[in-house]
Amino acid sequence: MKKIITIIHGFCMALADSVPGVSGGTVAFLMGFYDNFITSLNDLISGTSEKRKEALFYLIKLGIGWIIGFLLAAVVLSSIFETHIYQVSSLFMGFIIFAIPIVVYEERHNLRSHWKSAFFMIIGIAVVAAITYFNPVGSQSGINTDNLSVVTLLYIFVAGAIAICAMILPGISGSSLLLIFGIYLPIITGIKDILHMNFHALPILLAFGFGVITGIILIIKAVKNTLEKHRAAMIYLVTGLMIGSLYAVSMGPTTLDIPQEQMTLSSFHIIFFLIGGAIITAMQISKKIHEKGNAN
Repeated sequence: MKKIITIIHGFCMALADSVPGVSGGTVAFLMGFYDNFITSLNDLISGTSEKRKEALFYLIKLGIGWIIGFLLAAVVLSSIFETHIYQVSSLFMGFIIFAIPIVVYEERHNLRSHWKSAFFMIIGIAVVAAITYFNPVGSQSGINTDNLSVVTLLYIFVAGAIAICAMILPGISGSSLLLIFGIYLPIITGIKDILHMNFHALPILLAFGFGVITGIILIIKAVKNTLEKHRAAMIYLVTGLMIGSLYAVSMGPTTLDIPQEQMTLSSFHIIFFLIGGAIITAMQISKKIHEKGNAN
């Protein structure tokens, strides 16, 4: 049963990682296995032989669920993202807005006792807003995947390294950053094409994959140490990142191959927003049920 729960955890993380909204790290936080996830990644990289073995088995189970969820999401999202961008963006906003108070509530005692660290929330908002506003691709039609250059592949590599950092942190979604950088659709479409034995996007996916691996190696120990020593500052920061990502999601339509107007109140879909909120609420309820079951 525990193995199945871990696979389900990975599946839920993948669904979050594959859409611009909340990160897989946020889902892990909401479902109560974030610390175990971070510790396992750290042990795999720098732990003892015994800890590496234990971490590897845990991450394999988590990874099976993640791969299933991500492939499923890639097949669906690549088909509907451009044609229903405003409905999808409204769903993403539901994820974010409903997740923020849950994160704050879960960490309320720590945040209250370290309220002077609240300026990190402003930093988080400013970082996402600045990346969204000044990014070199978002105001254009995205990267040119037909004529790939070394510079383009390097850009994808760096974007992958940054995106995986966001996916690990409980805050802004890595997919939101990919959306900002203009490579969200190329990555999602490339994965779908690979599943259909079309390998034209393989260089893009390889560059992205190597960036992801590099990002994990560089960031994981820093994340673990920061959460242990400066947890309140980190939670304030990721809360700011989540708030700032609302702006990133609203600007998402401008990064499509055929750019559209940014989302406004008139293009906002309340039903999809509420569906996103219901999913986040269900995750929190499942966490409470699981915790209650363990306590008994």
